[in-house]
Amino acid sequence: MILNHATKRPMTKTYARPLGLVTGRSAGRLLARGEAWPLAGGPLAFTHVALHQRGQEAEVVPVADWQPDEALKARLTQPRAPIASFDWRAPVVMGILNVTPDSFSDGGAHNEAAAAVARAEAMRTEGADIIDVGGESTRPGSDLVGEDEELARVSPVLQALQGKALLSIDTRKAGVMRAAVQAGAAILNDVSALTFDEDAPGVAASLGLPVILMHAQGDPKTMQDAPHYEDVLLDVYDYLEARIEAAMSAGVAREKIIVDPGIGFGKTLDHNLALLGGLSLFHGLGCPILLGASRKRFIAMASKGEGEDARLGGSLAAVLQGAAQGVQMFRVHDVAETAQALRIFRPVS
Repeated sequence: MILNHATKRPMTKTYARPLGLVTGRSAGRLLARGEAWPLAGGPLAFTHVALHQRGQEAEVVPVADWQPDEALKARLTQPRAPIASFDWRAPVVMGILNVTPDSFSDGGAHNEAAAAVARAEAMRTEGADIIDVGGESTRPGSDLVGEDEELARVSPVLQALQGKALLSIDTRKAGVMRAAVQAGAAILNDVSALTFDEDAPGVAASLGLPVILMHAQGDPKTMQDAPHYEDVLLDVYDYLEARIEAAMSAGVAREKIIVDPGIGFGKTLDHNLALLGGLSLFHGLGCPILLGASRKRFIAMASKGEGEDARLGGSLAAVLQGAAQGVQMFRVHDVAETAQALRIFRPVS
């Protein structure tokens, strides 16, 4: 095997990005003829793959002519294990609830417990399957929040919502994870993919809950200073693959892992657009995919510089881009609009 000595990555590693995604009757006919394969056991099928190797142009081949190793084929095609009752046959909507004074879009809007609870209940009515509660902003340039302060923000909200909604906790800290679960959280969402706190992998394993592992390049304080990648799609894939392995080594079951390519976390506009266009690559990791692009700055950069509250169109475009590539979960601010868009959207059939 030839190694890239700068990165220690195998230069001959092949990455497979499903293309030609179809659904409905078309998918059924193509599957029956062996001209398509099911994508992650969901409603979509794919007829071609783009085969990527570092330093080379991707080669597009029909799946009927492709002979991958069985492990890769299984990761691309096999149904994902149910997580928190979700069977992944329909998109899952995660509503964002920031109980912070400084989050980039809704900072300060819900940092009083009563306002946060009211917003969570409204999101449930609007169609949110999960409420993601966060007490520390990780927007570009944000400062670290102490564990005690983070817990003081999220604990009353989690306790008030316990039993009323499926809750996730958006945190990088092991102590917050543990306390949040006691207060009612059922999913762990870590933007550092269990790297920020050395105790987080062990705590996540001991709690036995689903874990979302997100890619980020650098710390929120400095991540947008000068992000750089050799190949953003393949670099993010390799990072998430390594974090899956690390989580499993700590005792987290693979069937409980969800991956997030981390739109906006240490990425330029071009990086974000490349990730959005290549989301189907991440099915090769064998885990459900979460997309969190809601109201992020790259939308304004690609458009007319709109403020956070005027980015609905771009947010919905990103969601539909993900849905067309089989993404299973969407983390959003605009729950009602996202749920409506997903109800209407249908890939090629």
